[in-house]
Amino acid sequence: MKAFSPRLGRLLACFGVALLLLPQVVEAQAKKPRVALVMKSLANEFFQTMQAGAQKYQQEHAGEFDLISNGIKNETDVGQQINLVEQMIAQRVDALVIAPADSKALIPVCKKAQQGGTVVVNIDNKFDADALAQEKVKFPFVGPNNRSGAEKVGDYLGQHLKPGDKVAIIEGIPGAFNAIQRKAGFEDAAKKYHLNVVTSQSGQWETAPANSVASGIITQFPDLAAFMCSNDNMALGVIAAIRAAGKEGKIQVVGFDNISAVRTLVKEGKILATADQHADQLAVFGIQYAVEAVKTGKMPTEDRETPVDLITADTLK
Repeated sequence: MKAFSPRLGRLLACFGVALLLLPQVVEAQAKKPRVALVMKSLANEFFQTMQAGAQKYQQEHAGEFDLISNGIKNETDVGQQINLVEQMIAQRVDALVIAPADSKALIPVCKKAQQGGTVVVNIDNKFDADALAQEKVKFPFVGPNNRSGAEKVGDYLGQHLKPGDKVAIIEGIPGAFNAIQRKAGFEDAAKKYHLNVVTSQSGQWETAPANSVASGIITQFPDLAAFMCSNDNMALGVIAAIRAAGKEGKIQVVGFDNISAVRTLVKEGKILATADQHADQLAVFGIQYAVEAVKTGKMPTEDRETPVDLITADTLK
């Protein structure tokens, strides 16, 4: 019988090693974390930008984790968001990164996910601290300081108004932590610059409700000097109300989120300022934290604050 050549022997040895390693490779691939990103309304450009940023990051790190991203139809559809989380639990995802539509209502289902071994990271809208304590659960919050961000925007508005000028706040959904914090930030700035907050009403985070609310406020306070809007979607509704009332250039508007439509209006001088909490990176920060926790096997608890920047016509030049 003819003996194997040394070269053939080495090839067979390498092939044998490859066969031995194949199950380990398959197992490693099978263990690649699956991360679910559950957002609020995908009709809102802010969350569309968030989703695009998360998907781009996953494509750049495809070997590190898989991503499932979804969101609800509108900002107030809390029940549907709870259903989405239940679906992610059923799919046994390794991590859940969530921007909750409600700061309290989503806590029980996220607790259920955590108890099942899923890493839960809270982004964008912080869970209510008292509700968390009542449920005896803790999730890390990865996101901006909404109060200080709104105060920056309010300060810039204050520098363009006179003490005693009347201003109105258009809030987000009542009870949402980021809505509460942004309202507080606007109030901090108003107090600092001695502005007169004549009313504060909810625009439900959306354009049409904000438009309706703003129209009523303009009628009630004909000498109103400015609107402080807790997000840019609502600022767009306010701008439309001002235009319909024939008061363009007479009432200042500020927002929060830095969506593209508002950036254009800031450049044109129709909106004075907004805040950029970097929607394209916000989910990425949460995903990074979640993947890190899955790999270490430790449930994360520490919050991580992310940047928020003032956007004006000067910063967009």
